[in-house]
Parts: sequence; structure tokens; C-alpha cells
Amino acid sequence: MTTSFYEPLSYLDASFLALESPSSHMHVAGVALYEAGPLKLPDGGIDIERIKSHINSKLQYIPRYRQRLAYVPVTRHPVWIDDEHFTFDYHVRHTSLPKPGDDEQLKRLAGRIVSQQLDRGKPLWELWVVEGLENDRFALVAKIHHCMIDGVSGVDLTTILLNLQPTPVIEPTPDWHPRPHPTESELAVSQTAKSLRRAIDTLTHAGKLVREGKLITETTLRKARAVSYSLRSGWLSTAAHTPLNDEIGSNRRFDWTQTNLNDIKDLRKATGSSVNDVVLAIVAGAVRSFLQNHRDFDVTDVDFRIMNPVSTRSADQRGSLGNQVAMWLVSMPIDESDPLKRLRLIQDETTRLKKTDQALGAATLVDLSRGTPLTVLSLASRWAGRAIRPFNMTVTNVPGPQFPLYLLEARMLASIPIVPLWAHHGVGIALFSYDGTLLWGIHSDYDALPDSDHLIAAIHDSLSELKAAASI
Repeated sequence: MTTSFYEPLSYLDASFLALESPSSHMHVAGVALYEAGPLKLPDGGIDIERIKSHINSKLQYIPRYRQRLAYVPVTRHPVWIDDEHFTFDYHVRHTSLPKPGDDEQLKRLAGRIVSQQLDRGKPLWELWVVEGLENDRFALVAKIHHCMIDGVSGVDLTTILLNLQPTPVIEPTPDWHPRPHPTESELAVSQTAKSLRRAIDTLTHAGKLVREGKLITETTLRKARAVSYSLRSGWLSTAAHTPLNDEIGSNRRFDWTQTNLNDIKDLRKATGSSVNDVVLAIVAGAVRSFLQNHRDFDVTDVDFRIMNPVSTRSADQRGSLGNQVAMWLVSMPIDESDPLKRLRLIQDETTRLKKTDQALGAATLVDLSRGTPLTVLSLASRWAGRAIRPFNMTVTNVPGPQFPLYLLEARMLASIPIVPLWAHHGVGIALFSYDGTLLWGIHSDYDALPDSDHLIAAIHDSLSELKAAASI
């Protein structure tokens, strides 16, 4: 008798499904650029069949990519089951820019790709192979639902597809057979039994703790304090309204730039701060300049906050799918004209967030809300996005490898991340460091930021201003 398979989504992963709306897509994405090298064909195209064979051979290591969503009856909690109709060619797509395609054309294509939501009846990912780029390059545009992956585990998945050295070797692709999944009634019975088992275990464990006099532990008190600090940090209040926080639609723009990672590290050493502090200070200066000079917006006393995801993934969780991330809420001193003072204020803020365990507090709040039905969470989160909106922008910074990686024989030149946009968030910034370069992905609502080049220029000006102030 074959045992049926299913795997419930964690509450955090499931919440990303509930948070999605027609105008707020909850997929993460990215654009990776490659030298064509030996993958270039005599006619100027790319050897798409070799690339697809290579990707297909790696799916054995990431089973989630051949799983789709199903739902427990009544509670509607989502679970993963194997997709018995999985079609590789649906997910790995091949397209071309009009030759010679430039980066601007690729940016527009990426914007169109991330404007479309993923089909929830299929595994929640797409990978576009884009040829036709000038200078003998090609690109991969990846789109993966946030319920499957966070930024750090995304780096781990990249290591599955990429190698440290160029190699023509493609692994054998084993046959794959989907495991049977339970019927709706079997799923309902199974989940009810698991819930009862957890309740019994909790009561048994609680009784033991009471008998031992250890119900209120140091860990419990630490979590309680962290939750208290998190609630008081601004999650229940509204950040200022700015021209970047109007209602958004479903269409997207994508732009990118890059800076020298050594500049960021030199600033970190010179100021005694962290790389993340320096990045946030650059963003604060850029937002200040952009709002003043290109939106005619007075930044005096503006309470501008960013949501800064912080990984809670331990070393033994690297390589696992799903989200292990908590959120910092960081006040950005965009009304401060002095770049070093801006950095000091941000450094003080992040130090306070660390001392008060606010990543733990945010993670605990998610854990405490675990029993909330997802339909209620969906309605509540959409209402909160309109009525409260506790932050103005997402800024996430993911460290990557500082050495070149290869897709078969093709060297990766750059990998630029794309962060989802929440309701009333016209712009999000995601950064990825790779091989000595810090890559900045600027994802925006199509109408909110038609002049992304001005924001990018403001980023470079902010970096230069900070370097000058620090005498670097």
C-alpha cells in the first residue's frame, strides 16, 4: 500500500499567500546575467536545450519545485502535494530580445514578467531564459512565490544550479514519479488528528513544566519582552504618507544599478558600523534627495520607515526551503542633511533593535498568530495595509558569494534581486552582493516611478556624499 504525501505550509509561508492581492504580488524574483561562452551557438543563439537539461537535472534536489498547493477542507489551510501533471516546459521558458538587445530592453521585459501573478494551480515558479542580449550575453529571469522561498534560502538554491568552476557536465536526470496525495476527506481527518495530537502534547508538556516549576522560563520572558518592544516600535501606527505611498496597480517597472562592495566595506570600517547600516544610510540619503528634488516634497519631520527583513535561518537550516525571516521596522532620518549624522542615527536605531530582540519579537508575533484562519488574516492584512501602513518601503540586503559562479560553462556576471511590493508601496529596494559588487534592484509600481533613473542617480550621489564626509 502506497502512503499518500502532503506537507502543510508553515504559518509564515501561508501568510504570504493570504497577503497577495491583484495589485500586490507576493513572488520574489531576480535577473541574472551571464557570458554566453561555449553556450553560444553558431547562429548567435543560446544552447537552450543544454540549459534546460541542466536545470531539469537539478530538480531532484528541490522537490518543492514539482509540488502544487492543495487546501484542507473547512480551514482552507494550504498544503504541498506532488503535482501529478507537472510539465517542465511550462515552467522553464525561452524568449529573445530583438538583437542586439540592451539592458533597458531586458529591464522592461523583467517588469512585464513580474507584473503577472503565478498560477496557483501549478508549482509556483517560472524561469525565463532570455537570449539576444548584446555583448554575447544571455539572462535568466526567475520568479518564485514568497511562500516557497526567502532571500537567504534563495542563495542556497542558486548554489544548486551554479558551479564554482565552468563545466560541461550535466547530471543524469532520474525518473520522477509523483507520490499520491490524500483525498479531501483524508486530508481533513489527518490534519484534525495532528491538531489534536499537538494539543495533547502541549497539555502534557505544560503539566510537566508546572510540576517542575518551570512554566515561566527565561526564554519565555525574553520572548515576551521582545514582543513588547516590537509592538511599541511602530507596527501598530502609521508611517508618514509620501509620494511613494499612493495606491498601486498590478503593473511593474524594474531597474538596477551597482556599486563597488569595497566602498561599502571601507565605510563600515571608517565609521564602526555594519554593512547593513551603511546601505540604509545610503538609501536614506537617496530618498531624501529624490523626494526633495523630483517630487517637490518637504521632508522636514517626516516619519519615514523601512521594513528591513532579517534572516533567522540557523546554520543547520541552510538549504531548506520555506521562510526563516523576521522583520525589523527601521526609522529613516531623511530629514537629516548631514550624511554622517544620518548614519549614526541609523546605527543607533539598529543597535537598539538588536538589544531589544526585535527580530525575535516579530518572529514570535507570527508564531502567536498561528491559529488565525488565513481568510481572516487576508482581510485583516489588506485592511491594515490601507488603514495603518506601518512602513513606507522594503529594503532588503542579502550577502552573496564573493567569487565567480558558473551555469555550466557560462560565467555569471550579475544577479539582481526583485522584492515584492506591499499595498501602497510604490518602490522596494533589494540588494545582493556578488564577486566584489553590490547590486541594487529597484522594483516599482509602473506609475509610481517612471523616473527610476533619478532615484538611481540619487543612490550614487548619496554614496559619494557619505564617502566624502567620512574622508574615504
